[in-house]
Amino acid sequence: MRRRILWLTGLTTALVAALPSPAIADGDRDENKPLVIGHRGASGYLPEHTLASYRLAIKLGADYIEPDLVSTKDGHLVARHEPNITTTTDVKNHPEFASRKRKAIVDGAEEEGWFASDFTLAEIKTLRAVQTMSDRPQRFNGRFKIPTLAEVIAVAKHARVGIYPETKHPTYHQRLGLPLEGKLVAALERAGWNDRHAPVFIQSFEQSNLKRLNRITGVRLVQLIDANDLNPDGTLDYTAPLDRPYDWTVSGDPKLRARTFAFFVTNAGLDEISSYADGIGPWKPYILPTAAIKLSSDGKVADSNGDGLVNDTDRKTLAPTDLVERAHARGLLVHPYTFRNEQRRLASDYEGNPVNEYLRFYELGVDGLFSDFPDTAFASRELFWLQEDAASES
Repeated sequence: MRRRILWLTGLTTALVAALPSPAIADGDRDENKPLVIGHRGASGYLPEHTLASYRLAIKLGADYIEPDLVSTKDGHLVARHEPNITTTTDVKNHPEFASRKRKAIVDGAEEEGWFASDFTLAEIKTLRAVQTMSDRPQRFNGRFKIPTLAEVIAVAKHARVGIYPETKHPTYHQRLGLPLEGKLVAALERAGWNDRHAPVFIQSFEQSNLKRLNRITGVRLVQLIDANDLNPDGTLDYTAPLDRPYDWTVSGDPKLRARTFAFFVTNAGLDEISSYADGIGPWKPYILPTAAIKLSSDGKVADSNGDGLVNDTDRKTLAPTDLVERAHARGLLVHPYTFRNEQRRLASDYEGNPVNEYLRFYELGVDGLFSDFPDTAFASRELFWLQEDAASES
């Protein structure tokens, strides 16, 4: 197994070093598809949503970098994965902020910690980012500041790549009196990136804010599609609060409250999305589900490979769905999430090699994908193109 990992690392490094950097991001260009989207930057290597992580993602081949956006108390948009900044910053090590730890309801679920909306931008800038996953490098914790949206845009413009911002929990922010949409559009306007040809996609799990954005900006919009979990048989679980977009839950509309995220992947759902957005960002199992190789006595996924652990290596891929084809038939782009290199996150079919997963999704026709390891996504895309060229020559 170690030999396979070393081979992959060497191949990825060689390809990234030998091949040109990402093309200029352009809304009308198809040459660089499928797009490599640096998920929270190069978050497999560095603390997520930092300028260092975004810059590394660009060096490793990302065409777009993804800032998740939350608001500070004084209305500045900063790049954090969630309003709760407890696990993504070193705030717990700042005694001057100890009294701000509290409980809050985010999309119907109670959380405890420190929340970005309780801090001014100046205070946020005294914090430093940390790696959120224990099996990833921790040596860079405390090294990097929390960037603003304007700083992320500046990095992207300098490197001539695009940005793929997500409005995080827009209903939550709206209720705080800190709406995200207008400030995001204003920042894009200042950057000269507020039309359909700009190298920008805006994504959201909620629907109403995308519809509002469709009225106030010309940039391309993407409806994200989530679920709570994947059942042992490969079907999706829609347990609250990840059962539906939160704006549906609080809408008071019985029609919306009767839906789950599953509606979005029906023909009627795709038709609806095409009326206000340009693409979908589905969780990977909507395109290629996986199921348990073996079940335990209680009907859960069992340890099928005898390593003493239960994870994705104990699952196998099933037949792909027709979601990509049906979305394309409606003119919608398809950008699934999230691709990661750790072997425990790879179904058994991929034999411990993340390249095999990327190739499978590229073969299924996705228009781009979100990766924590953009170098692997980039190298896999080159292999995919080589594969396609060889097939056309045969």
